[in-house]
Amino acid sequence: MASRPGFLTEWPWSPLGGFKYLLVAPFALASMHSYITAEEEEKDLGRMLIVALMLWRMVHCQIWISVSRQKTAKGRNKIVDKPIEFEQVDRERSWDDQIIFNTLLMYLLNNKLPGSSRLPLWRLDGAILIALLHAGPVEFLYYWFHRALHHHFLYSRYHSHHHSSIVTEPITSVVHPFAEHIAYTLLFSIPIVTASLCGILSIVSVIAYLTYIDFMNNYGHCNFECFPKRLFHLFPPLKFLCYTSSFHSLHHTQFRTNYSLFMPIYDYIYKTADKCSDSLYENSLEREEESPDVIHLTHLTTLDSIYQMRLGFPSFSSHPLWSRSPWYLTYSMWPFTLLVSFVLSSALSSCTFVFERNRLRNLTLHSHLLPKFGFHRHHKSINDIIEVSIIEADEKGVKVMSLGLMNTTEELNGYGELYVQKHPKLKIRLVDGTSMAAAVVVNSIPEGTKEVVFRGNLTKVASAVVFSLSQKGVKVVMLHEEEYNKLIKSGADKNLVLSTSNNNCYSSTVWLVGDGLGKEEQMKAKEGTLFIPFSQFPPEKLRKDCFYHSTPAMLVPKSAQNIDSCENWLGRRVMSAWRIGGIVHALEGWEEHDCGNTCNFFRLHAIWEAALRHEFQPLLLPPSHL
Repeated sequence: MASRPGFLTEWPWSPLGGFKYLLVAPFALASMHSYITAEEEEKDLGRMLIVALMLWRMVHCQIWISVSRQKTAKGRNKIVDKPIEFEQVDRERSWDDQIIFNTLLMYLLNNKLPGSSRLPLWRLDGAILIALLHAGPVEFLYYWFHRALHHHFLYSRYHSHHHSSIVTEPITSVVHPFAEHIAYTLLFSIPIVTASLCGILSIVSVIAYLTYIDFMNNYGHCNFECFPKRLFHLFPPLKFLCYTSSFHSLHHTQFRTNYSLFMPIYDYIYKTADKCSDSLYENSLEREEESPDVIHLTHLTTLDSIYQMRLGFPSFSSHPLWSRSPWYLTYSMWPFTLLVSFVLSSALSSCTFVFERNRLRNLTLHSHLLPKFGFHRHHKSINDIIEVSIIEADEKGVKVMSLGLMNTTEELNGYGELYVQKHPKLKIRLVDGTSMAAAVVVNSIPEGTKEVVFRGNLTKVASAVVFSLSQKGVKVVMLHEEEYNKLIKSGADKNLVLSTSNNNCYSSTVWLVGDGLGKEEQMKAKEGTLFIPFSQFPPEKLRKDCFYHSTPAMLVPKSAQNIDSCENWLGRRVMSAWRIGGIVHALEGWEEHDCGNTCNFFRLHAIWEAALRHEFQPLLLPPSHL
């Protein structure tokens, strides 16, 4: 929002939310019906393709979003090294409004503008005219209009909304108030309307011109430099005819320079070209890929978890999984979901890749994705992929790698011990996150609790939690004899009780739960019970009269930067304990590995204190259990 919003700031269909696409539906259906039922000479292919052009423009922009976020996460050729936060993501979630607006106008022009219906597929003279009109009037008028927008009256009411994003993403290019987009649409329609009135407009020239505008807009705001240097050497005047992403990036950091649209010639003519344009371009091209200090290796969970990746849809990944997409959008996107899931889990499944970059104090944090889903956890190749990732990270000088979700289980790799035994000379430290997760669970139990009920598969975290509670004098009631016997054999026999009566075992109002919790068991819990998960995945919330705490996690410090997406089902600026474990390990400079089948139960307090010292904050419990 602009600092002092002016007239026509909001889009007319803002109240519709995701239903705004229904505005296009009547026109799209009418054009298809008309094409099918009309006589051969009356068919209007151009009108029918308008909705296809809308979809192509959205896909085109999404490709730029994914490429840009992956490139900037790696750091190579990055231009501005500043963070993007949730505020910017929320502000830019309406980037598709201008595509809907253009689509509606195209249907209107197709009906009313002479020469715009039943267009030929291609006309060379029309394409040449559009190119000349863009290079002449459009570029010139845009330059002066853009300078006018930086006058304090218009800037405060309109253009400041766009400039709220210092670090740009491709979609930043089209995030403007509605009134500003009206002006841009009138400006960019000059070549198309002129060619239409001259009777030389064609379908290909319209698609090509709009694709060119989208391409250059996205490129100018992508925050990484990729324009080949040799092209400027081969044809020096190209410097005045085509801008670079670094050239326009200076406009967002300096504000009063580099006003041009796509052709910098007018900035050079009117002396508004930034003096740092050439040097920033050179420095960005020379910038190497950075080596992180900490890597967190995770994987996909369910099929729709692809939208939780930061490389996907920003408006989706900025909200917790399973809480943000309405049913109509979820079902309508299933074909796309299946396609992307297949590509990730087959074509790209042989290696990991970086999808997120964060900063915390002097540490650079990367999140890498192993492109497998939860149901692939027994796949034979997973261990090989993880092992290769560890070796590559070790060669790059990474300090710590934490293993998230199902990448560290007893069945798969002995909680990471397999890699340590196989490569005893590793300099990188492996952290399975168990100690941190156990510490979070133990400290999530309300103060003064004397008894807890335990139910769930017996994992390393569960054993550590039970042992710690028993040492504190908290009675742990076990519901399954098999789990009870395993804990007794491991030495955790103090304050451990096997339930023999349903009336006694379900009286406690604090339950520690994990994978394997049955529906019937959950339904027998006392009203007002607090369920505290110790597993990676949250339990199904069946009881409205009970409270469900988060899976082991903490709030990140305020100093943590570039946090603009949610980690699976966790809330904003909340990080899983398994991931925090690796970060704290690096911050403390600990030299040993923290993985394997054994756990130092007496170290939980030290790890918890270290996390608090580095300003990680525990999640709040329900008021009734404080």
